[in-house]
Amino acid sequence: MGEESHKPASTPTGAVFLSYASQDAGAAQRICAALRSAGVEVWFDQSELRGGDAWDQSIRKQIKTCALFIAVISKTTHERAEGYFRLEWKLAVDRSHLIAADKAFLVPVVIDDTRDDDERVPEKFREVQWTRLPAGETPPEFVWRIQQLLSVEASSSPTVVRGLAVVASGRRLKPAWLAAAVALAAVATYLLVGKPWTAKPAQPAAFAPPPHSIAVLPFVNMSADKEQEYFSDGLTEELLNSLSRINELQVSARTSSFSFKGKDTDLSAIAHKLNVASILEGSVRRAGNTVRITAQLSNAVTGFHLWSQTYDRNLSDVLQLQTEIANAVAGALKIALLGDVTAKIEVGATRNPAAFDAYLRASKAYRGALDRQGLEDAISGYTEAIRIDPEYAIPYADRSIALSDFARNWAREDAAIRDYKDRAQLDARKAITLAPELANGHLALASLLEGALDFAGAAEQYERALALAPGSAKVLRYYAFFTSQMGYIERSLAAAHHAVVLDPLNADRYLLLAIVELAARRNTEAIVTLKSAQAIAPTDRGIYAWLAFAYYVSGDYSSALSPCERADDANKPLCLSLIYNRLGRHGEALASLGKFHAERGESSALLYAIIYTQWGDKPRALDWLDTAMRHHDPYLEKLKTSANFDPLRDEPRFQAIERELKFPN
Repeated sequence: MGEESHKPASTPTGAVFLSYASQDAGAAQRICAALRSAGVEVWFDQSELRGGDAWDQSIRKQIKTCALFIAVISKTTHERAEGYFRLEWKLAVDRSHLIAADKAFLVPVVIDDTRDDDERVPEKFREVQWTRLPAGETPPEFVWRIQQLLSVEASSSPTVVRGLAVVASGRRLKPAWLAAAVALAAVATYLLVGKPWTAKPAQPAAFAPPPHSIAVLPFVNMSADKEQEYFSDGLTEELLNSLSRINELQVSARTSSFSFKGKDTDLSAIAHKLNVASILEGSVRRAGNTVRITAQLSNAVTGFHLWSQTYDRNLSDVLQLQTEIANAVAGALKIALLGDVTAKIEVGATRNPAAFDAYLRASKAYRGALDRQGLEDAISGYTEAIRIDPEYAIPYADRSIALSDFARNWAREDAAIRDYKDRAQLDARKAITLAPELANGHLALASLLEGALDFAGAAEQYERALALAPGSAKVLRYYAFFTSQMGYIERSLAAAHHAVVLDPLNADRYLLLAIVELAARRNTEAIVTLKSAQAIAPTDRGIYAWLAFAYYVSGDYSSALSPCERADDANKPLCLSLIYNRLGRHGEALASLGKFHAERGESSALLYAIIYTQWGDKPRALDWLDTAMRHHDPYLEKLKTSANFDPLRDEPRFQAIERELKFPN
């Protein structure tokens, strides 16, 4: 525990109390960061002093009412006979005697090699299961365990506010720490983590979603003109985005929420599928420049209506309306908002109704498949929004991403590709200039820098985007993939898990998680995750491709062949070349590579390098890597973590290429 005082008004009760010695503050901060990233609010001391009656009363009240008491144990704690943490431990032990024996309250966490039979640790601590988190590094499984314990506590005691906050008695963290804490994003998923750290066998859990979790269902278009559906859908998405900018709220992502559009699904069933505690629904009626919006918030657990309101507004007031609804929802859910929520919601936005309308039309075009016409329509729509309001930052960021997609998928000549990427970078930087707090601007720039192999610059922008939008499944997706390629496996796994929690009905989120698991060499887990993705999108040929690769790197070449044959055209030549060779069908492997090379030329140099590496032809593999370097092939980011390149890692030429790419340590 730290040696500073508490400001009683800022420390809520009925949550989790984290006790640690001041020398262990760094480890305690990492534990707090992981819990906060999981949707629990982390509170810290507000002053530098300790002691006094106010502090003593506050500590006693918090320990008396908290749901769980986490004691950080180390050599520091058992070597020190005195310290405020000793008082906290005594208070917690005294309270534990009043709690039923089968009720979890004490959660000892050991951050070094302290033995669990060390007699200098209170006997009551030694009677319960210990968790070892070396240096405070906190995996998603531990967060999951805490959430489960809090869920049990909440269901058994109506006085406990489950999972609302962590009260950390220690030095207040500085703002610079926040980006790193959010970057860890160690959010445990109820869907994917199946290893509870309790001594008793796990029991089927009752429906117990995070209390401040919400899904925004597509608002129904009540306008006479059915073509106005782009407006009702777009406005719904803007409300969803507004709510997701409230850090205290966990918001289900668009793909999962919109999967119920047009379906007569019971709210309780939706809540169970999305694991949310509340649901916002409504309708939109537009006539010219006026709009009527009706919104209704329901408690998904009890079925009771929490709040409803009808708004009649001019289109120029839509931005203010988004803020009003977001604040009303927060109020109905009894969320204590931190910071200026209005500023977060309105960052980079416009008050010009024509510009807003053009943006919504562009967004509808972009939501479709990445076909050429859809991208061209989206770019045109974003351009129109910018023409109407040149200070409108959001379409600059979105146009940047659309231009990047067009360069990647449809531009063929090198000059055209460079032109689209240059325009995309100008847009991203313009968005950041207009709205430095707009996460999508930093996300767009990060993606461009990543593609340009500027990994240090990309890392800085991704960290900034995640710090600004920790509840965005889109930001988490980009961040998780990038960090997996850079070798930051724990960060990438945590972010990928978080994306699944926010978007549980989106197959792409499971595909992302599987890609991250493959980078972590967790091949068996990746196969299970890919099958979860298939259950959602059974015809997605890209999922078949990754399933083939997962079987391949696991050494199960026979199982790899069938999904490879069903893979998408972009990946099939690669996986067939690899798998045919492993199955002894060398002639077919050569034919597949020959066809692949004839169609792609040098543009797929990195992929040819993979094939020759796996065939055991190291000289040719290294020659193709040299070619990839000459072309600045963006797939070179795979060199650091891909198992496909393991046979080359001791080669001096390969090591020289790695040094030239300047991967972060």
